[in-house]
Amino acid sequence: MPRKKTMGRGTNGDGSIRKKTVKKNGKEYTYWEGRYTVGFDPGTGKQVQRSVTGKTQKEVAQKIKQMTMDLDNGVYQAPSKMTVSEWMDIWTAEYMGDKKYMTVKQYKAQVEAHIKPGIGAMKLSQLTPPLIQKFYNGLLDHGSSVLKRDKHGKVIKKDGKPVREPAPMAPKSVRNVHGILAKALSVAVGIGYLKVNPTDNVTLPRVEKKEIHPLTDEQVKAFLDAASQDAYGIALKVILFTGLRESEALGLTWDCVDFHSGTVKICKQLQKRRIEDGGTTLSSTKSGKTRVIKPAPFVMELLAKQYSNQNRWRMNAKGRWQEDIGADLVFTTPEGKHVSQTSIRYHFKKVVEAIGLPGSRVHDLRHTFAVLSLQNGDDIKTVQGNMGHATAAFTLDVYGHVSERMKDDSARRMQAYINSIQETPGFGA
Repeated sequence: MPRKKTMGRGTNGDGSIRKKTVKKNGKEYTYWEGRYTVGFDPGTGKQVQRSVTGKTQKEVAQKIKQMTMDLDNGVYQAPSKMTVSEWMDIWTAEYMGDKKYMTVKQYKAQVEAHIKPGIGAMKLSQLTPPLIQKFYNGLLDHGSSVLKRDKHGKVIKKDGKPVREPAPMAPKSVRNVHGILAKALSVAVGIGYLKVNPTDNVTLPRVEKKEIHPLTDEQVKAFLDAASQDAYGIALKVILFTGLRESEALGLTWDCVDFHSGTVKICKQLQKRRIEDGGTTLSSTKSGKTRVIKPAPFVMELLAKQYSNQNRWRMNAKGRWQEDIGADLVFTTPEGKHVSQTSIRYHFKKVVEAIGLPGSRVHDLRHTFAVLSLQNGDDIKTVQGNMGHATAAFTLDVYGHVSERMKDDSARRMQAYINSIQETPGFGA
């Protein structure tokens, strides 16, 4: 059924347009306003009208023409008056039910630090790809706020509060902000607050792949020697030869260690939370999936030694043993409490500084395990499973580079093959 002709529309469908002037701070400002009818109130029968504004009569006429075309085609959507800040608050409060605790925490932090200060005051209906592109470009130039420090690394304060200064954001960080904003606006499209997602047509900054820094054979040997003298040396060695994430190693419980079959089940991780959110606890792995690994016998011997040490600590504690998160953890303090990531990183730093590698990170042990696995003949699918990556493609993307040693091994294998067929009668005939 054709829509009723709206009152106040011109012969070209331009609607009712008029010029308006307002005074602000002693100055006069002129703009154009157009009104169009979107339908009729079912209770009163009166017209329901909306208005649009613009700098010129032509601009307003074009807007009204598009609106009336949408009405005629049945795709009209009333412009949302909700601001970006208002929507982000609703989204983070009501649409995070399928996200993990840390994911929600990170999303909210990014929203408060970047999205709200940058475009929070804008109405959802005002968002356009060029506007969002400008927002992203601004983040690249000066979007991040960092703590200002003196030459000794101490945070500078003014009136008792830390001083912050603008700093360029890394391309990957800008992409993270984009990912959050795109998800939020996608939901807004789904429930009718937006017609299209304005983040769909932007150009994201290119991210240069970071070079990984696995330990060499000599450094691995030095690391093992130094770690043997450290209180948390067993935990560090286990991470090195299993590729476990720090949180997975620290969240490992004895019921997941099978000494008979020589396997370890990875199904949870240690997660630090605020006291009001329940404090440190065990949660599912990063991927949410369980994996079972079969490490080298050397690793199982390390775990057996840890089991013996822990039994001795429990006996020495004489009733003071305290499992503070209610789990039988593999790696604990001599009093039975969980080992924090801060503690393991502190002990790792002591070990790597002792062997002349002060810039190394605990995560480099994970990289080292992956590279050593590949160098010693493991296929990509096996490495993917041991590392807990979602796909083999991701493993290839991170570790697909071929080390010089692997190139040499490949060349030797090919030469051995060539030599073998050269000795075959009729070869080259």
